[in-house]
Amino acid sequence: MRRTFHWLTLAAICLATLAPQLVRAERLKDLTTIAGVRQNQLSGYGIVVGLDGSGDQTTQTPFTVQSIVSMLQAKGVNLPPGTTLQLKNVAAVMVTASLPAFAQPGQTIDITVSSIGNAKSLRGGTLIMTPLQGADNQVYAMAQGNVLVGGVGAAAAGSQVQINHLSVGKISGGATVERAVASSLGENNQIRLEMNTTDFSTVSRVVEAINNHFGPGIATALDGRVIRVLSPSSSDQRVAFLGILESLEVNPARQAAKVIMNARTGSVVMNQSVTLETCAISHGNLSITIGADNQVSQPGPLGAGQTAPTQNASVEIKKDPGKVLLVKGGASLAEVVKAMNAIGASPQDLLSILQALKAAGSLRADLEII
Repeated sequence: MRRTFHWLTLAAICLATLAPQLVRAERLKDLTTIAGVRQNQLSGYGIVVGLDGSGDQTTQTPFTVQSIVSMLQAKGVNLPPGTTLQLKNVAAVMVTASLPAFAQPGQTIDITVSSIGNAKSLRGGTLIMTPLQGADNQVYAMAQGNVLVGGVGAAAAGSQVQINHLSVGKISGGATVERAVASSLGENNQIRLEMNTTDFSTVSRVVEAINNHFGPGIATALDGRVIRVLSPSSSDQRVAFLGILESLEVNPARQAAKVIMNARTGSVVMNQSVTLETCAISHGNLSITIGADNQVSQPGPLGAGQTAPTQNASVEIKKDPGKVLLVKGGASLAEVVKAMNAIGASPQDLLSILQALKAAGSLRADLEII
């Protein structure tokens, strides 16, 4: 009985391996975004204090001194004219954050603090109250708190050891939202779904799935990326409607065949739609090795000659035998990779081979070089 179970299990595994892979349905939440529901970037200029001698060198970063003087004047401290500040525990920083959609005053968000001077480390510093502005120059949040740096460093007698980055830190919940961003969600009782990528086939399938679930005429395709969807007028009903809408599953159209090549690193990435026409590929390597053997010429006993160094150069040319490989038409991605490995192609060689295949019309894919 146990042996029969093992045979049945093995047969099921083989059938699952040999069966064609079906297109997996994806949620609309993963394929689209809702127009107007987005993050907004915030930034601000601030000062980090309390550093242990690792702050900006004020002779090279005068803006740090100017910021301290302005801050002290705002606090009611007036320095005598001609006063020269030698600061070591202060650093000028840029503070950045992302304001989530529908964020309300009083909520907290995470911030990133980055040095803009020549501070050696922000470890142990405290960010002074910094206003964070949006693209419209309006203040949307106020930031302040202790900077957490995920690194450590030490230096002594000319030796230095550093782990990770010391000039950038984070403050969890370091900014408090002071102003909400107005949202036009549900205006005119409609919303717009924006596809992550332009694809007319997938857009038509999304429209069909929405209309099949909610009724005809609810969704209308505007172009290959945007879909207009009628929504309820009540906010409660609209939220429930969007929750159901995001959970709908759609089988996206097959991706366009594309090969991405990075000429600087030699990286090559191909999706599963890449195929080849019938072609023959030949590949061979030519290597030249030049070496030098240094020796000393020593004259014989009682000879009139002198000891002198000599150099014997050697040049070796080696050409690996080229291999010609036939690839049948309609080859899949696995067969393409197998063919490239069979002829011993390195990543750099693969760049040239794929370009030659595209020029010859044998590569069924768009070739993009980044």
